[in-house]
Amino acid sequence: MKTIIAAYSGALRGRGSSILSALQDLSWVSKSKVEKQLQIISVLQWVLTFLAMGVTCTIVLMYILCTDCWVIAAAYFAWLVFDWNTPTKGGRRSQWVRNWAMWRYFRDYFPIRLFKTHNLLTNRNYILGYHPHGILGLGAFCNFGTEATGVGQKFPGIRLHLATLAGNFRFPILRDYLMSGGICPVNRDSIDYILSKKGNGNAVVIVVGGAAESLNCIPGKNSVTLKNRKGFVKLAIRHGADLVPVYSFGENEVYKQVVFEEGSWGKWVQKKFQKYIGFAPCLFHGRGLFSSNAWGLVPYSKPINTVVGEPITIPKIANPSQKEVDLYHSLYVNSLTKLFDKHKTKFGLPETEALEIN
Repeated sequence: MKTIIAAYSGALRGRGSSILSALQDLSWVSKSKVEKQLQIISVLQWVLTFLAMGVTCTIVLMYILCTDCWVIAAAYFAWLVFDWNTPTKGGRRSQWVRNWAMWRYFRDYFPIRLFKTHNLLTNRNYILGYHPHGILGLGAFCNFGTEATGVGQKFPGIRLHLATLAGNFRFPILRDYLMSGGICPVNRDSIDYILSKKGNGNAVVIVVGGAAESLNCIPGKNSVTLKNRKGFVKLAIRHGADLVPVYSFGENEVYKQVVFEEGSWGKWVQKKFQKYIGFAPCLFHGRGLFSSNAWGLVPYSKPINTVVGEPITIPKIANPSQKEVDLYHSLYVNSLTKLFDKHKTKFGLPETEALEIN
């Protein structure tokens, strides 16, 4: 009888272990699925913020003005008038917002990684040129608008400001959300203030190619719009701010875009928007919210590897000549090309791949 009971107990223990093991496996699967969905939601949140938050918040506030709660909207608009110039004076950075756990889910979805090749000294100021633009500049935002990839630890003592379209800061609520990430308008007043009024150890990240470059961003293509983009070089010389090339391998892979041919009506519309409004409407798509086989606004989960290159020492010249601007621009182009060539094979590109500079 004791033998039978022992055998039965052993069987129960064995079955219990099997059940426990199965539950653990199931728990692991569930956790993985939950994390994946959180990653997708965090990315979609930013995409919708970029595309629709400004207009949506404006409409909501105007509606509230017509309700019994009008005083709330009126108070916000009054404060908005008072606070209008804050974005051009360094903004209102929040380390709490920059360290939200949501940004780590955002980072891990692709994933996005930041690689440092050289130190940035705190007794200098910098302009970092980010390439390529991509459709929405997801790598630029994650690396420099949040602390998800550890930019603060990689470059201690450097206060980074990601510059984006000035028009975004005319929308209520959106402007405050952007400023909390250390994001500023990409205009002369804002950049002048950061590089001249806040001492040393400041860095402005400019997506140099801008809207024009976004129109040529397609998977498998490594091209940048840079030949005639010299304004950022002139700003660097005027302030004696060192230039730093930055290249993101994979930025063009996360969305698929319909590229219109030169002379087509689609290209004409895009160029008109770019000229008069400051951005170019792109016809693009990613994957769906619940299925990678469906079309949607969620970008594809392709790795984005951002490499920060070596600083180019720039002298301070109050009124640089065109010859001086051209000289440092050529040095920057050469430095960016070398950065691309040095790291391209590490991130899956063939040795024969060349960076196309337009």
